[in-house]
Amino acid sequence: MISLLMLITLLAFITILAACASDPPSTSEKNRLFAMDNLVAWCIIPYDNQDRTPLQRAGMLRELGFTKMGYDWRERHLPDFPEEIRTLQKFDIELTSVWLWIDDRASDGLLPEHNRIFDAIEDAGVSTSIWIGLHENVYAGLEYAQKVEKVAGIVDRVHERARESGSTVALYNHGGWAGIPENQVRIIRASKYDDIGIVFNFHHGHDQIDRFGETLEILMPWLETVNLNGMEKDRAHIVDIGKGDYEKQMIKTLLDSGFSGNIGIIGHTEGEDVRDVLLRNLHGLHEILEELDR
Repeated sequence: MISLLMLITLLAFITILAACASDPPSTSEKNRLFAMDNLVAWCIIPYDNQDRTPLQRAGMLRELGFTKMGYDWRERHLPDFPEEIRTLQKFDIELTSVWLWIDDRASDGLLPEHNRIFDAIEDAGVSTSIWIGLHENVYAGLEYAQKVEKVAGIVDRVHERARESGSTVALYNHGGWAGIPENQVRIIRASKYDDIGIVFNFHHGHDQIDRFGETLEILMPWLETVNLNGMEKDRAHIVDIGKGDYEKQMIKTLLDSGFSGNIGIIGHTEGEDVRDVLLRNLHGLHEILEELDR
């Protein structure tokens, strides 16, 4: 027979196990979201005062520990895009995303430079996420329903081209009406496709600071990447992570939300070596995570 002491010990052990099972994950466990292999180097090509070649850029990223990169470009960079893809493959760096900026010059959602991008992706046999940014002149002067219909049509046409390489598309908040979370959801629901994603940028989301938790709830079913930035309401558009007043709480909110997509680290400053900018942002993020883990 089981003694009273053994029974008490067994019950205590079961109670401890139940308590452990019901505890939320620790901050350290959650911080796996910010492991280096989940961080995407973003906005690092046009803003690099070193004007690195694809080879130099890939070497710099590997030196810093990045295994993912998003391709942000200007037209002068496009001749090197095929080489960029090949070099990333050689360095075992994933091309997680490619920027597609659309303005009123694009009657069907695509410009010649966009087709050059898709051609290079298809020729290389790779797939990625196409991040669609929209100029406000695309939908200027339209009523709400007309805006939704027009933008959804553009997204559908980009999607149709993207799927030729097995790529997907995501809406990229770049300010304006098309960057408002509720409007992004309306656009996606008006699309013909059910695999549209969303990218949320801290540096284009200052109007969401006070409602970031609510914003995450709205976007979560479609959210694939969150790009970080230092957040101030009355200062510069771009601030290093850890130098603002609001990003620590926003990062905590992101951790608590259960988000499990990619995290972008931006190099979006003018006239600097992008390596230095990435390092500062990595350092600032590390300090915030240490503070949250205390």
